[in-house]
Amino acid sequence: MSENLPRKPTILVALIPTLFLIVLLTFCVINVTEIPEIAILTPILNGFVRLPILGSLLSVYIDPHLPLIAATAVAAFFGWRLGYSWKTLQAGMIDGIVMALTACIILMIVGMLIGTWILSGIVPSMIYYGLLILSPKIFLFAACTICALVALATGSSWSTAGTIGVALIGVGQGLGIPLPLVAGAIISGSYFGDKMSPLSDTTNLAPSVAGSELFSHIRHMVWTTGPSMLIALLLYIGIGFFYGGDEMAAGNIEVLLDGIAAQFTVHWLLLLPPVLVAIVVGRRLPAIPALFGGAVLGGIIAIVVQGAAMADVMESAHVGYGVESGIAAVDSLLNRGGLDEMLPTIALIICALAFGGVLEKTGMLTILAEALLRMARSTGSLIATTIGTAVGINILVPDQYLSIIVPGRMYREAFQHAGLDPKNLSRCLEDGGTLTSPLVPWNTCGAFMWATLGVFPLAYLPFAFLNLINPFISLLYGMTGWTIVKLDPAGEGSEEVEIRSTSTEKPAVE
Repeated sequence: MSENLPRKPTILVALIPTLFLIVLLTFCVINVTEIPEIAILTPILNGFVRLPILGSLLSVYIDPHLPLIAATAVAAFFGWRLGYSWKTLQAGMIDGIVMALTACIILMIVGMLIGTWILSGIVPSMIYYGLLILSPKIFLFAACTICALVALATGSSWSTAGTIGVALIGVGQGLGIPLPLVAGAIISGSYFGDKMSPLSDTTNLAPSVAGSELFSHIRHMVWTTGPSMLIALLLYIGIGFFYGGDEMAAGNIEVLLDGIAAQFTVHWLLLLPPVLVAIVVGRRLPAIPALFGGAVLGGIIAIVVQGAAMADVMESAHVGYGVESGIAAVDSLLNRGGLDEMLPTIALIICALAFGGVLEKTGMLTILAEALLRMARSTGSLIATTIGTAVGINILVPDQYLSIIVPGRMYREAFQHAGLDPKNLSRCLEDGGTLTSPLVPWNTCGAFMWATLGVFPLAYLPFAFLNLINPFISLLYGMTGWTIVKLDPAGEGSEEVEIRSTSTEKPAVE
């Protein structure tokens, strides 16, 4: 077909690939009966499994990769029918994938870092002292707070989860706390700090796209993020009381402490490398050299302190740390990491962004957003549309930065016409885009957290309280008008900062 005048997709055409993907993911991927962390839902599904067709679908777990590839093929077919050549469609896929290459490199380096930090005794020392200091009653509260402070100082949820988060997962496992709860607390704290830090990429990107000013944007977010974090911390404190005074957990802790001490030289000085990496990242050194330097430092410490050979360091960086200590709890805690462990996640990101690239190139994503915008007839509905679009892009495209850039470009003029200060838009972009990205398994952020923490995103989703509560508080403010700032009569503030990102080019990843 001619490439000169490709046709504009209709709403129906734009919806077909999206609905196709949702159906595949629902019946082929999200087989909760095969996920131990959320096996509580199994009885609910038993009725569906008895149905012949649904039963056969739910009985087999398929990774998200194949459904995403199939949905990409459907989107490309309809793009071809609209008049786009294969060359153009392929360019759309490549453009989408290119935006995630930085994230893929970071994933590989984090895998190497985890492997060398376990071999060197850094992670085991963090777990050891964490088990000694933290009690089950305060652990979730402490984990969320610690991650919030580290992410606030560094501006990076990824670096926080890849360093402090990995150790906290081990501590939580040793204390006998369900890992989805632990991961939820880690993610809530990490994304609070990421969202509120002036050092964060997304915190700088949102006001840039919306046309507001950085610190005005951060102050405006306090109204939604502050109450959300307070509620989250109260919930973590309340849940913590259910895990206090467990004698069995105390016995498990002793076993873990003895097992770790038998395998590694444990010393408080081994806690310094994570602090050093946090300081380096906080001084705005790019994430890739900072994390790679941390991985190299871990290898050096493994040789000097633990007496490991260079071959052991290379093996841990490549395939992860592996040991047979004779203590199942210790082996399960520490046998992980390595570049190889991250490769399935990288493949998932590539498949997901290829799908999003076709939707973007053929205009299907724009059509869906425009349809939503036509329904926004009040301040509340405009804010709901903005947040909903950001969440939808996290699911469909799926990339955190695009969930900020695309609705920011599309709805900026609508906010101006409605007489709303642009900091309302930038706040909505972060409330809907930044915070929901780690809750989607095939989103770049969700895939990263899944690979790093070892917990399926839909398992920790119910316990990532900040990420769930914040968008609803933002919606509530939009409906009631509370904290919604109007432009002054002269229109000042509508162009506080010249927009610096008018394309979907991805900035440096966190």
